[in-house]
Amino acid sequence: MGFNIPKTDKKRVIIVGGGFGGLKLANKLKNSYFQIVLVDKNNYHQFLPLIYQVASAGINQSAISFPFRKIIQGRKDIHFRMAEVRAVFPEKNMILTSIGKIEYDYIVFAAGTITNYFGNKTIEAEAIPMKNVSEAMGLRNTLLSNFERSITCTTEEERQELLNIVIVGAGATGVEIAGAIAEMKKFVIPKDYPEMDNKVLNIYLIEAGDRVLSGMSKESSAASEKFLRKMGVNIILNKKVIAYEDRKVILEDGTKISTRSFIWVSGVSAVPIDNLEKSILGRGGRIQVDEYNRVKGFNNIYAIGDQCLQTTDINYPNGHPQLAQVAIQQATLLAKNLKCMLSREQPKAFRYKDLGAMATIGRNKAVAELGKLKIQGWFAWILWLVVHLRSILGIRNKISIFFGWIWDYITYGHSIRLIVYARKTKEIQEREICEVKSH
Repeated sequence: MGFNIPKTDKKRVIIVGGGFGGLKLANKLKNSYFQIVLVDKNNYHQFLPLIYQVASAGINQSAISFPFRKIIQGRKDIHFRMAEVRAVFPEKNMILTSIGKIEYDYIVFAAGTITNYFGNKTIEAEAIPMKNVSEAMGLRNTLLSNFERSITCTTEEERQELLNIVIVGAGATGVEIAGAIAEMKKFVIPKDYPEMDNKVLNIYLIEAGDRVLSGMSKESSAASEKFLRKMGVNIILNKKVIAYEDRKVILEDGTKISTRSFIWVSGVSAVPIDNLEKSILGRGGRIQVDEYNRVKGFNNIYAIGDQCLQTTDINYPNGHPQLAQVAIQQATLLAKNLKCMLSREQPKAFRYKDLGAMATIGRNKAVAELGKLKIQGWFAWILWLVVHLRSILGIRNKISIFFGWIWDYITYGHSIRLIVYARKTKEIQEREICEVKSH
């Protein structure tokens, strides 16, 4: 196997990761004096802010996924390769991937993050993560399967295990999935499962800190907590989850909650890249970069988005928040700076412009912060809908989601309640084993 990228006189830029930052960089460098190679372990871009709706059976996974090859159609100097990056060799200007090696003139790491279990192997093995579309589909299957099983089980103990849903982590993802499941409990379950007493279904949202949505203001946090509690979500603050044993979530004070739906959205760490010196890595495994997003100690290695840690911005001395807007703005400026290098112009230092933050809790319930303006309730919810709909790639996806939202709003129900398990063919399984052994 190999990359089979045609040789050219243009400088080669390898972009590792096709998230918000990587895709924006590729688009900004098109029709330039660079040959662009986009590398991602998936063949599609994922609109991660809406994966909680996939998990809660609100929308189809195809509506928030867009094939890379569709995006780059007709662009001669952009090449996509589906591969997983294993290591980088700066002295050779080369990376090692699951499909072979490839040399670069410049490389940009934009692979984002993975779920952080803080070294707890038991939780890592048992918990359900929700960091990508595949994991969101897995969570959807688990929830729906447990609902079905609860109808046919023979003991009350087992039924309660199936109908206790525990979410660890009260950031935006935790709050949004808790709200979505609470709406399922109210609007969907009475119709789909008339045999089930939905009062038995309990939703727990556990946070080690002292409030939900700690990344937003106290006003937004308080409003979100009020919304969730009114929707029937049991919020537990200032408590750490230390273990999961015998189908029980165990808190540091000894409290035990029986559940077969143990959802972990408590933290993230940067996607690791082998052969990078540990001295380069900062908090959460993030790659330390200078004001130009250049990895410290190197002239042709860059990192953007959630995977990097930039402490040179005077307004963010501890690093930028891990948000899509940061990645997009860094990618936009880096594209300009790479072009400046070709013309030997002085690059510009990055300064993040905060465009605000928002989170949705449920129907007519959201919080939004735009500078000093803080909004809660219906108007914030409408704003959230508009912003996210505009950001989704592809006209077809926009239309699909828009009309899906309207239908759900009118009918008070979700439409994608399918339990579908994907199975890899023998040929693909054998190929993956071969790739692991050969690289």
